[in-house]
Amino acid sequence: MVSATITGTARRGKYLWLILDEEDALLAHLGMSGQMLITSPDAAVGEHERARFTFTDGGHDLRFDDQRTFGHLMYDEGGAALPSPIAHIARDPFDSLFDQPAAVARIKTKRTGIKRVLLDQTVVSGIGNIYADEALWAARVHGETPASSLSKPRISALINAAREVMAAALDQGGTSFDSLYVDVAGSSGYFARSLNAYGLAGQPCTRCGTPIVREQFMNRSSHSCPTCQRKR
Repeated sequence: MVSATITGTARRGKYLWLILDEEDALLAHLGMSGQMLITSPDAAVGEHERARFTFTDGGHDLRFDDQRTFGHLMYDEGGAALPSPIAHIARDPFDSLFDQPAAVARIKTKRTGIKRVLLDQTVVSGIGNIYADEALWAARVHGETPASSLSKPRISALINAAREVMAAALDQGGTSFDSLYVDVAGSSGYFARSLNAYGLAGQPCTRCGTPIVREQFMNRSSHSCPTCQRKR
């Protein structure tokens, strides 16, 4: 990619890419701990630095760091509009072309638990484990509730809740639990202070006072209020 010019940026769900010369794409997925950081050209190589991009305009470098190495970068020739490796990824609730009625209809056909469906990036993208728990809490829906058993208005309200939760998190710089989770300038987010369910096992629900419970879910954890979010 020597001499390539970044002519734009784009995103779909959890993937982002730099548009190169209006034709190609440098696709990135940050994984659990990946970071795109702006750094001084004379800065030393970071402990977890995986790639660095330098520019001819004399400005800052762009660095990709990843401590846990679950993230990745990929060059996709001709992928400026939509990189081929993510053609199967659905649009996310912030996308101007997101078709919410169509997403609701597709979710309604699923017989699996609604949280599992929310995390399926081919159905609706961009929602991760933390924000799924927060959206389910806001909508008063238990994650194990079969998606097909929910009414379309309830599913639509859940998508709205996910969008609102993620918008609030973005306004606060995201959810940073440690120094791994920072923005391009190295600043931590503080949405963790606003969480209502995730990571709060044993603490009183801010809505009803019942202690939040933690349950195993797909090698991860789910957090919910047993009173506000009753299992069906």
